[in-house]
Amino acid sequence: MREAIRLSREGMETGHGGPFGAVIVKDGQIIGRGFNRVLSSNDPTAHAEVTAIREACSNLKHFQLDDCILYTSCEPCPMCMGAIYWARPKAVYFANTRKDAADIGFDDDFIYNELELPFEIRKLPLLPLLRNEALPVFEAWKNNDRKTPY
Repeated sequence: MREAIRLSREGMETGHGGPFGAVIVKDGQIIGRGFNRVLSSNDPTAHAEVTAIREACSNLKHFQLDDCILYTSCEPCPMCMGAIYWARPKAVYFANTRKDAADIGFDDDFIYNELELPFEIRKLPLLPLLRNEALPVFEAWKNNDRKTPY
């Protein structure tokens, strides 16, 4: 956790993005590091947890973090939680809370609140389109003998 906190300061002080850092550990060794790079990369998905997941998976040469632990300097946002669940580590530890983040201007409550609403009343329109053309691709995946389930 101290390395995640150190990375949060490094990323902030070097102007890469907000004060967030993360590390991923497997068998007692750090296999992925990340700090927020939203500003330096112009990428709104370049949060500390996501960058650490990308590095760890690259180092493991696998798309899942089996038997890994993620340490993050702050409770993950909804986007990062989605990425974390897809990566499937065995545990996540965090230092600062989402309230602590909100107190310094990083308030994700609007996202949490939006996700609970039906599509038709969300602030960001989420509208179905051409499902009948997309379903055959899903059917082809379902019947693909060479697919890698995940």
